Amino acid sequence: MKTTASALAVMAVLALAACGNNQDRAPVAGDHNGDKSPLAEYLGDGFVSSSGNGIRIAVRAGGAQQPTEEELAKQRKVEDATVACMKAAGFEYVAVPPEQNPKNKFSDAFNLPADKFAQQYGYGISTIDWSKPGADDSDPNTRIRNGLSAAAKKAYDKALNGPNATANGTVVVQGGKGGPTSSGKLDLGCRGKAVEQVYGKGQDRAADFKKFESLFKDIDALAKRIQSDQRVVEATTAWSDCMADAGHAGFKKVDDPRQQVQQKLDALTGNTPPAKGGPSKTVTGPPSFDKVDAAKLSELRKFEIDLAVADQKCKAGKYDSAYKTVQYEQEKEFVGQHKTELEAYRDEMANR
Repeated sequence: MKTTASALAVMAVLALAACGNNQDRAPVAGDHNGDKSPLAEYLGDGFVSSSGNGIRIAVRAGGAQQPTEEELAKQRKVEDATVACMKAAGFEYVAVPPEQNPKNKFSDAFNLPADKFAQQYGYGISTIDWSKPGADDSDPNTRIRNGLSAAAKKAYDKALNGPNATANGTVVVQGGKGGPTSSGKLDLGCRGKAVEQVYGKGQDRAADFKKFESLFKDIDALAKRIQSDQRVVEATTAWSDCMADAGHAGFKKVDDPRQQVQQKLDALTGNTPPAKGGPSKTVTGPPSFDKVDAAKLSELRKFEIDLAVADQKCKAGKYDSAYKTVQYEQEKEFVGQHKTELEAYRDEMANR
């Protein structure tokens, strides 16, 4: 799956969960309750040194650091620009100050301890329909949209999020039809235009990140060194044996259980990678479970919770302590060797 730079910008600003077939989409419960690792001090609160498959950026429903006043100011500008764009398109849109955004109904869930979260939600993959974040009744724009006719709602959605948008803001592009324009830009409507106006063009942002390619490669190599450390190798084996004893044999990497659940959900929702040589697909925003077979979804949710509970217990007892020890040792050394580059990256992010 390909996600355009503009789409990524919209996801970042609007806090949409990413939906790439190869991305870890579910938020990470409990991570915010711990201290920051040496690298997280430079890479941000959403950075997680994944315990099985390298580095990942986690989307969190709760527990994240509060945005700075500068970040809030940019979000207000996005709202104001969206108002102006929608007005020009013939629709009413009310700017919602970011500090007044209603509490996401999943926030309490992701503030639960890791074991409690696993018992109730598993990994939060199939157990939570991210296309229905809740609290919509307090959003004036939801009330405005609900007052429109069916035809007007479609026109409203197109104006706000582009021609490929669904009612919940998900953008799906199959092949070239309705895809990026001749300029290579995907039409994400007034929201996309507003984000670009405030944060800059996606191509420009992508170019800015190229100067950090060497740093990212070194971070990837760091993750591999952590995984290959004998202490982590032994801890992984102990975790795998523990999972087998709990009735879940066959897992060799600690991220494998989460990935298996995600693959099963992708099969149910049809969010699978395109066939080799077939048309590409761009998805922005979480898929709805509305058209998923209810019985199969219920079965998957039970499987996910059972698997996650065993996984959490085995990690806590056999793996986490060893991994964290090695992670902090290696990251501390890495920071000492790459401090100038990391500070430059942190400053770049602070200015966005």
